[in-house]
Amino acid sequence: MNMFIDKGVSYVQKQRLAYIDFLLMFRGYFSRSDLTAKFEMGMANATRDIALYKELSPNNIELENSTKQYLQSKNFKPLFNHDAKKTLVKLANDITDGFDAIGDISFPIDAPSQLNIPDIFIVAKLVQAILNKKPVNVIYTSLSSGSASRELIPHSIVDNGLRWHVRAFDRKTKSFRDFVLTRVSKVTIKDQIIEPYEDKLEDHQWMRMMPLQLVPHPKNVQHPTAIAMDYGMENGVLELNVRAALAGYLLRRWNVDCTLNAELSGGEYQLWLKNRQTLYGAENLAIAPGYQQSEDD
Repeated sequence: MNMFIDKGVSYVQKQRLAYIDFLLMFRGYFSRSDLTAKFEMGMANATRDIALYKELSPNNIELENSTKQYLQSKNFKPLFNHDAKKTLVKLANDITDGFDAIGDISFPIDAPSQLNIPDIFIVAKLVQAILNKKPVNVIYTSLSSGSASRELIPHSIVDNGLRWHVRAFDRKTKSFRDFVLTRVSKVTIKDQIIEPYEDKLEDHQWMRMMPLQLVPHPKNVQHPTAIAMDYGMENGVLELNVRAALAGYLLRRWNVDCTLNAELSGGEYQLWLKNRQTLYGAENLAIAPGYQQSEDD
């Protein structure tokens, strides 16, 4: 950005400005102590950085005198470009600075294109609501009922391998559900109290951990050692603990045969769920390959 060159901003100071911008956008506030702790700097330097940020983006922050916190203003427009794909990876891995660690170096590594990239401003509002324990009003478009207003209490944002969704309590159905982020077109944070039954701790499907035992498919794989090497199995078994709310997504993503006797045929089914009884009581299993609850479960 030319404005940084014009102001003689150093690379290190630019990092600190990006951190301020990041906190404002995704948490909704920051304090001088955030800067001093993150960058191991004195209060005077933090004060200068805040003053420079206000000079560059005068309409982005408001000081709350009672808490000495700088709040995101209603007219907030990010000073930096927060690329959706990169920022989602940062959020998922607790990287909270505003820069990419690898910089501008081009590495010979590629990945398939993502078909489903949510609006980063929608993500930011939801993250703010989660961190500050606030309900949100959203405009959500579903396959069954089209666009409508919903009141949600979000608690987690999840990449299920195919698309991003937010896990939230839905006040309409009075249940915890998954909402696809790309179907959310507007988010308004509400200044309301969250009821105890709306808290994440009451989302039993989320809090319940399921032990999964994945093994090379006994019928479709000719050389099981290759599959064991692919997935880092020990003694021919990959043991995972996953949330009940996410089990179906994982099993679908990796084409895990969930039939009782490894009955699915085809080269895409290289894994078999050995302990399928662990899935009892989990929701969202309609997408788990071949899973049908039997009397033995």
